[in-house]
This record gives sequence, C-alpha cells and structure tokens, in this order.
Amino acid sequence: MAKITGIGGVFLKCKGDSKALADWYQKHLGLQLEEWGGAILKWPEDPSEDGGMTVWSLAAADSEWFSPSTSSFMINYRVDNLAEMLDQLRAGGVEIVGGPESHENGKFAWIMDPDGNKVELWQPMPWDEKNKED
Repeated sequence: MAKITGIGGVFLKCKGDSKALADWYQKHLGLQLEEWGGAILKWPEDPSEDGGMTVWSLAAADSEWFSPSTSSFMINYRVDNLAEMLDQLRAGGVEIVGGPESHENGKFAWIMDPDGNKVELWQPMPWDEKNKED
C-alpha cells in the first residue's frame, strides 16, 4: 500500500495582501522567503536531536486548542531558541497568546498572525519527564 511519507507543504489562503503576510512571517519569525514568495524548510538543517520530525494530529470538533483563532487548523513551527524568539516577537509588537510552557518533548508558546491564525511555536527537546514544568 502506498503511504504518506511527510508534509510536503503548508499552504494558507490569505484574507488580504499575501505579500504583506509573507513579509510579517519573515520579519517576526525569521522565515527565509524565496524569490517566488514562499519558503523552503529543510528538516535536515534543523539542529534538534529528533532529526527534524513533523507531527500530524487531529483535534476534536469541540477542542479549544486553536482558540482564540476560528481557523480549522493551526501550524506548529519549530524554533531553535524559544526564549529569544519570544523576545523578538514582543519587541516587534506581536502578542503572545499563550506560554511559554515546558512539556516532555520541548517548550511551546502561541501567537496569532495578522490573518487571525493561531501559530504554535515549538523548541523541540528529547523526550524526558524532567523537561516538564511543575
């Protein structure tokens, strides 16, 4: 049987100016844009010990996980240094809507993009109960 081998892309339909939204991701999250306006993320370049894996998961219809966004999706972006990223975002006037939190598999925080999509930021760490906050 043929099977899925990974995430091939993330595509967002913008509510307004797609260039302005791409520029926001470049300015605030450091997304390196290509000439054609999108970005290419290569997991082998990720320095984390997990080798750059991608998680796929479904949320229940009544889940509040994506709130305050009304979108039916949320993208999780891997980051190399969550504390530094949050400092950059605050300095740029971006509201942090949740976190930071520490869990067994890393550190997490949440922001909203200008189109109202909730964005999860994740600094991966090796699975370890000691990573969790009390």
